[in-house]
Amino acid sequence: MMLKMRPRVMPCLLISDSLLVKPRKFKNPSYIGDPMNAIKIFNDKEVDELILVDIDATILQKEPRYELIKSIAQSCFMPLCYGGGINKLEQVTTLFNSGVEKISINAGLYNCPGLVSQIAKIYGSQSVVASIDVKKNIWRKDAVFINNGTFAINEDLVSYIKRIENEGAGEILLTSIEKEGTWTGYDLDLINKISGVVNIPVIANGGAGSIEDFRKAYHAGASAMAAGSMFVYIKKDMGVLISFPYKKDLDSIFKGEFNE
Repeated sequence: MMLKMRPRVMPCLLISDSLLVKPRKFKNPSYIGDPMNAIKIFNDKEVDELILVDIDATILQKEPRYELIKSIAQSCFMPLCYGGGINKLEQVTTLFNSGVEKISINAGLYNCPGLVSQIAKIYGSQSVVASIDVKKNIWRKDAVFINNGTFAINEDLVSYIKRIENEGAGEILLTSIEKEGTWTGYDLDLINKISGVVNIPVIANGGAGSIEDFRKAYHAGASAMAAGSMFVYIKKDMGVLISFPYKKDLDSIFKGEFNE
């Protein structure tokens, strides 16, 4: 295997009404705490990157919470990717001016044709993360869902992702809805399927329960791994504890596979 940089591992934090929450399979979000406290801890842990998603913005047709996002960006010592309620270029400009380095678009990929191309043309493909939420439909086929997993779009998963890639997205945040919050490991078949048909990095999300899951996702084709529950709970079905693996432990699971 060709040596390369250690894959990124990043927390994916979800906010609702400005508070940090964690759902399971996109349902019944539990209160975690103040997002600013989590940011401070992740700063100390030297996290690679941070994803922040407002799970209410699109459903409630609200603008991003610019003041909160600006405060988080100013306090965040690692690259910040924000998603939630993004459907026009003016919002993206405001977010980048607030200190956000990447934006994640979910429903806007489907509802706002041409938006990705606009953003990529002005700010570069590296600034656009296509957020793709997947679960089985009634025919047990992988399908794309938007609006917090409540609406299935009428487009083939692979065709949809390849179209978004061609429009200029620089990365894919691939979330398995059925795995999310379960601690049972990533959907490795889904990761392998999508990473095999695109030429941009795939960020695996949904299901991580141990650092060994990061290694498995990497070998399935992911370039980066995101997780939520694993970084905000002590263990499955136990109390809140914001944490992140030690760098030496992450390095150990990829030993011999990347350049030091």
